[in-house]
Order: sequence, then structure tokens, then C-alpha cells
Amino acid sequence: MNHKSKILKIILSGGGTGGHIYPAIAIANELKLRFPNAEFLFVGAKDRMEMEKVPEAGYAIKGLWISGIQRKLSTRNLLFPFKVLSSLWNARRIIKAFKPDIAIGTGGFASGPLLHVAASKGIPSLIQEQNSFAGITNKLLAKKVQKICVAYDGLERFFPKDKIVKTGNPVRQDLLNIDTKTEEAKRFFKLKKAKPTLLVLGGSLGSRRINQLIEKKLDFFDTQNVQIIWQCGKLYYEQYKIYSNTKNVQVYEFLNHMDFAYASADIVISRAGAGSVSELCIVGKPVIFIPSPNVAEDHQTKNAMAIVNKDAAMIIKEEDLDADFENKFSQLIASAEKQKQLGNNIKTLALVDATKDIVDEVEKLIKK
Repeated sequence: MNHKSKILKIILSGGGTGGHIYPAIAIANELKLRFPNAEFLFVGAKDRMEMEKVPEAGYAIKGLWISGIQRKLSTRNLLFPFKVLSSLWNARRIIKAFKPDIAIGTGGFASGPLLHVAASKGIPSLIQEQNSFAGITNKLLAKKVQKICVAYDGLERFFPKDKIVKTGNPVRQDLLNIDTKTEEAKRFFKLKKAKPTLLVLGGSLGSRRINQLIEKKLDFFDTQNVQIIWQCGKLYYEQYKIYSNTKNVQVYEFLNHMDFAYASADIVISRAGAGSVSELCIVGKPVIFIPSPNVAEDHQTKNAMAIVNKDAAMIIKEEDLDADFENKFSQLIASAEKQKQLGNNIKTLALVDATKDIVDEVEKLIKK
């Protein structure tokens, strides 16, 4: 980029779930700070949430007709080869029209065709892998792209070692100093000062199994003297909102003030998606992970175990909840020592400058 007059053009792709969309938007925002005149274009999967979330963040997006391959035989699988061909053809058209200087992928189906085409055309390309276990799209792209930004150790099992840079996952900047917000957060949620607070996070749509567990254990939590902020998710709010304001429970579809929610929590129960895990490292509170078993390649269990193995969190698998939950929870709530140890240990794993570090790598590729 030596001739200053040329406008930098940046194409980004990632989606299917919030876990892929959020990092792509965070990277775009940081690039926009550094290159205020740059032009941005996102590419997503036609019927997924990025088509709504990306324009909300102020960026243009084009959709491809693409979906993941289903594990069981279905008509959608029969369409899969056609979707891939259609998406490659459309990705070619988009790139030809937009003429990007750099392509960035954050995982998810749509980033496959787009980055494949970009890299084949010699456009400098970078991918970001959020999980501790590489996704299928990124594994396929690894040979073609120049740089792979990762959040965990040990990814040379999947990717060429010389392309890997450990940066961490982009996270919300308002989580960086939540310790200063505890008082304000407790007032915001009208919490009782003397009671420990449990924060339950089931992801944006919600987790059926975590919600069933919390409902079933409300009397148990009462005996443990805890108050609960329960984010049950969009799909379950109607069903569970009846428990709001009973026995020190508050039920939310979605938490708009995540920083306050984390700040007021003494213990967190959460799924183990890559974004949640990265956030929880920065937050530094004791966590019980209940990984979703229904995600590709059991990512969540692997993400959680990467933390648990460093003595920085607890894990209870869904099939063990009935047998182990009460026992494990009461041990944790009874031991201030254990809570402190988990909180301190998980905090040491935080990579707080991830977005900047990823964009540094992007800049190097642009300058080349």
C-alpha cells in the first residue's frame, strides 16, 4: 500500500453462530480505527444471524447459499455439493467486483468458499480459529492462507506450525475492569449484599439442559443461600419467566449489561463456546462449565478441558448432572479458598489484547 491514494478494501467472512460473527465485527472495528477510509464488505450465510447482526454493526454484507454438512443423511445433504458450487461461483463474483486487498475469515460455513477463492486468487488471507479444536472449514483453508491466529496451545496438530500466531479471541472491551463495577452492578440488579450471586449463562438462544437443571434445583439453591441471575435465552424465556422474582431468582431472555452481570457474580455456570470461555478468562470468576454435547466435533468439551486441566475451572458433563451437580456445587460454594483459586487461575489464561494482536497480523499482510 505505498501509493496513498488507493482506498484499502477489506473483505471479512464468518458466521453461522454468534461465536464466529462477533470476532469478525471486532476485527473490522479495530481495522476501521486504524484505516478510517477503508471499505469493508462482509460475506455470510444467507439465512443465518449474520445477515441481521452485521448491518446492525454498520457494515455491508452479502449472503451465500451455504450450510454445514449434516451428520445424518438428509435432503439438505443432497443439496450440499450444489450449495458449495453455487457459493464458490458467487464468492468469485463478489471478489471480482469488490477487489479486496485482504481477506479475513473467522470460521463458519460461508468463510470456506470466500477464503478459498480469495487465497486462490493470490489475495493475502488470514483466518482466526476460536476453538481449542480446529473447525472443519479452517482445517481445509489452512494450506491456502498466509496466517492463522489461534486462542489455544497445541493447534499445530491441525495447522502448519509456521503460520500460527497465538493471539486469543476478540472479547468485549467493557469486561476488562469489571472489579471496579461490583457495587454498581449489585445495585443495578437489586441484589442482596449478604447473599452470594450465581450467574447462569445458556448462550443467546438458551440451553435446554441448563435451564431444566436450574428449574429442578431452585429449592436446592434456596438451601444454599444463593441469589440467581438466570439468562435462559430467547427460545425459553416464555417458559421460565414465571420464576422471576421468586426465591431470589431473576430470569432474563438476554443480558444487555454483560459487564454488570459478570461483576455481580460470585460463581458462574456457563456453556463452553469459545467466546464465552475467552470472556470468562478475562472476568476471572470461579466457573462451572456444562459443555453442550451437540456441537461439531464436541468443541465445547475440549474448550472447557483446556481450562480445567490448568486447575482454572470445574466441568460437569450433561450426563453427570443428576449424579454430581449438587455435590460439586455445594463444595464450591462452601469453600472461599477454592473459589479464589479458580478465579485467580482462570484470569492468568486471559489474552486481553487479542483484537489488536490479530489486526497487527492483518497489517503486516497488507504492508507486504
